Amino acid sequence: MEQKEVKRSNDKRKINIFLIFLLCSFLAWLVSKLSETYVDRTTFDLEYINVPDSLLLADNTFKQVDVKLRASGFQFLGFNFNRKIIKVDLSAIENNDSDFYIAELDFRKQIERQLSASITLLEVDQDTVFLDFYELGSKEVPISPNININPAQNYLVDGKLAIEPSLVVITGPKNELDIVNTVSTSVVELNEITEDFTIVVDLVLPEELKNSELSEKNVKISGNVFRFSEKVLKIPVEVINIPEGTQIKTFPNSLEVLCKARIERLKDIGPLDFKIVADFQEERGGNQNLRVSLIEKPDNVYSVQLLENEVEFILKRE
Repeated sequence: MEQKEVKRSNDKRKINIFLIFLLCSFLAWLVSKLSETYVDRTTFDLEYINVPDSLLLADNTFKQVDVKLRASGFQFLGFNFNRKIIKVDLSAIENNDSDFYIAELDFRKQIERQLSASITLLEVDQDTVFLDFYELGSKEVPISPNININPAQNYLVDGKLAIEPSLVVITGPKNELDIVNTVSTSVVELNEITEDFTIVVDLVLPEELKNSELSEKNVKISGNVFRFSEKVLKIPVEVINIPEGTQIKTFPNSLEVLCKARIERLKDIGPLDFKIVADFQEERGGNQNLRVSLIEKPDNVYSVQLLENEVEFILKRE
């Protein structure tokens, strides 16, 4: 029994030794084969650099080139696992009328400079490299804030929002610039605001600007918030364009006006700061009442509202 186990162990050891020698032989053969020089084709990825400032490379520009090389098997194996990137310098690009191109000789030299000395470039499938560009332009447009402000009760935003910068420069193809007249901010909600605020908001690149860039990524928006009060004043109604030889009396002869402003401003406001007028010659249709208009109101108030917009009247002959 013990002899059988010893024999089985020896056989197993022999098999393992054989497999190790077989693996070593295969590796030696593989290294020998990969060390040899071959002629074969491979593909390089292209990366364009030093694009002229006045031009934008179009998306349809080809991104790969097929080449024929003389190189070792190791090098071809490496290209299969990690495709080589060739940087194409466009600083010396040539143009003929509306065509931009890289001459075949220049393109070939750029590839050769980026290959190791042990690799020989035999053939490039792409001859002269023609490139598509957009001619770039610039356009300055205003910024449109996309902000919803909901002040707390009895609070208001004083005047317009301050935007810094208020203009943004778009750089891109001229056909894209022609269709854009403003740039919006991202949506912002400000609720229950009771004090002045300053926020930084991102700009949103319009969808139609696929090949354009903005000079700013965000803007600063500020607003002044104040607490307001209300004041109701009675203002006399003045009737104009009355027929000659007649007198008119309105009912009521004065109307209430609701004025909203800062408390300190309301203290200085009186009836003489307002003027309400009714035009007797205005077309009234089937309505026999006179419509009234508020034609004068003080400055620096948030809102002024007529609580009634018409009056009754009696016309008397003199």
